[in-house]
Amino acid sequence: MKRTNELLVIGLRPVIEAIQSGKTIDRLFIQNELKGELSAVLFKLLREKKIPYNRVPPPKLNRLSRKNHQGVVGFISPIAFHDIEILVPSLYEKGEIPLLLVLDRITDTRNFGALVRTAACTGVQGIIVPEKNSAPITQDAIKTSAGALFRIPIIRHPDLKAALQYLKLSGLQLVAATEHAARTIYDLDWVKPTALLLGSEENGISPAYLKMSDETRRLPMLGKIGSLNVSVACGAILYEALRQRMR
Repeated sequence: MKRTNELLVIGLRPVIEAIQSGKTIDRLFIQNELKGELSAVLFKLLREKKIPYNRVPPPKLNRLSRKNHQGVVGFISPIAFHDIEILVPSLYEKGEIPLLLVLDRITDTRNFGALVRTAACTGVQGIIVPEKNSAPITQDAIKTSAGALFRIPIIRHPDLKAALQYLKLSGLQLVAATEHAARTIYDLDWVKPTALLLGSEENGISPAYLKMSDETRRLPMLGKIGSLNVSVACGAILYEALRQRMR
């Protein structure tokens, strides 16, 4: 996947400086078996800041950058990520009824941008994604979202299962959108505090998360096409939630 150079940080010292200055690291790739004093400083920082990274072979780094990367290539996120344990209580404190979107394994950048744009237009107050197996926050994502990525809180959580448990304990109904559900989205009270869970078009929702769901719902389908693009399906579902909440 091609990423723009605007978000690229190359080399051990620049990546360390970026982290120390408080920049949000979106993705970090480190060469297998990287060693040395400076790399030890980097790994110490990564542990302290709980920043995830991927170990990769040299050819992968060479594809990301032709410059002297010293075994480290990072991408700075253009947005700051939010904390689920701050966002959810703040919604209740403001008297708002939570409507959150949870994305499981949505890795396509443009799909992600389209989902964010739809969410912003339908009253979603936050989007939760996993640290791994989620789309990077690139200029393509920002453009596809029509700038909505700057307006809606994004929570990147290291443990999506724990995040879902927190939402349920906070009084949100967890609704999984799946074509295998017996009932449709129209047979649900969307005015309640709700977290909508969507999976990738290829793999759907992870079975463990599906089991955690309070409700499963599907969109009615006519014709021979069995499924919709995830961003289109998300729009249809969220506009039903908006319709109910506007009554």
